[in-house]
Amino acid sequence: MRMTATAYCQHGRTESGAQTRRGAIAADPRVLPLGSLVRIHSADRPYSGTYTVLDTGAKVKGRKIDIFMPSCATARNFGKRVVLLTVLRRGSAGEGSP
Repeated sequence: MRMTATAYCQHGRTESGAQTRRGAIAADPRVLPLGSLVRIHSADRPYSGTYTVLDTGAKVKGRKIDIFMPSCATARNFGKRVVLLTVLRRGSAGEGSP
């Protein structure tokens, strides 16, 4: 599925209770429930890979995802882009915690 991706760099605990880390994304739980495992296909190779939905966000509604990046400069440079996403496993509200 096509999704609009942005990036965030806020360190701390996610909605699932896990620490923010590489490989974590935020998504609308109505589209991708917490604990979902997805593969992102991006023209920009460093961002392609497998991610786990560990967080939600007030601005992450519908077909949008927010990718965690440890560097705020990298997150700003990422901007906003369209990516292709494949759901490998759908999570449920209780999944995704450490």
